Amino acid sequence: MIRSVLVPLDGTPFAEHALPLAMSLARRSGATLQLLNVLTPIASLYAESPVFIDDQLEQRLRDRQVESQEQYLDQVVRRIEAVSPVKTEKLFDDGEVASTIRAQAIHCKSDLIVMSTHGRGPIGRFWLGSVADELMREAPVPVLLIRPTEEKVDLTREPPLKHIMVPLDGTELSEQILPDAVALGRFLDADYTLVRVVHSIALPTPTGEAGLVATQVEAMIDQIDTMQKQLVNEARAYLERKAAPMRDAGLKVASRVDVADQPAAALVHDATSPAIDLVAMETHARHGLARLFFGSVADKVIHDSHVAVLLHHHQPTTAA
Repeated sequence: MIRSVLVPLDGTPFAEHALPLAMSLARRSGATLQLLNVLTPIASLYAESPVFIDDQLEQRLRDRQVESQEQYLDQVVRRIEAVSPVKTEKLFDDGEVASTIRAQAIHCKSDLIVMSTHGRGPIGRFWLGSVADELMREAPVPVLLIRPTEEKVDLTREPPLKHIMVPLDGTELSEQILPDAVALGRFLDADYTLVRVVHSIALPTPTGEAGLVATQVEAMIDQIDTMQKQLVNEARAYLERKAAPMRDAGLKVASRVDVADQPAAALVHDATSPAIDLVAMETHARHGLARLFFGSVADKVIHDSHVAVLLHHHQPTTAA
């Protein structure tokens, strides 16, 4: 159930590209659209300025900053009200952007964060690149990332998200995205494709006398072909088991098995299909060296595809 949709805005058209889809979801679900602007601390804006700023001047600058951002959100609300009946709520806060968005999502009991994946805010500050990167591993609710374009934002046009691709890897962790994907897809009246990528089995280097090499290669090819077919069949059966309850609930669900050396590249290729409008996936929420060593399929899909991406990461259970 979606009762509130949080949209971080930084005053730029890039960030506003999240609005059409957020408005569509809010209208279809009856949710409140929460528009959040995070104010940059005055001290950080002028950290390298030679101008001396005393407390009085800092307060004046702060008041002007707040007034400017309030006017901006008022203008956004008027634009929304002119084309849509959705209920809006204006939110202001200051601090480190990603942690502030996270805190506001908790405080306001947001059910979904919808935001653009990159863009520059005032004074050249970056907003939605590293912010989205951090939120995809720290947000308390699912995050729906929209790739902005150079086109002007049209609040009257609802993005046609009619087909959702859900990558699964056979683990319970990856399957945790399914409830959110199903909930979102119901509001969008979308179909689904469940995808699993299995690694291709490499042919080992044969050894021995030259006369035996051909025989060894032929035997190994047959054996590898059998093993590869078995992996594909197992993956297909797994996807069908996951698709069955979705179909029983009246959803249209297809399944697809890819054989590839690099799962992330295969998923990016699948996501570029004209039939796919959105990719929904669980993230492993890895940090530091673990993330460096293992990489992140979600990162690859976000950075190398141009479709919307719904992300959710496992929230560890806190012992009482």
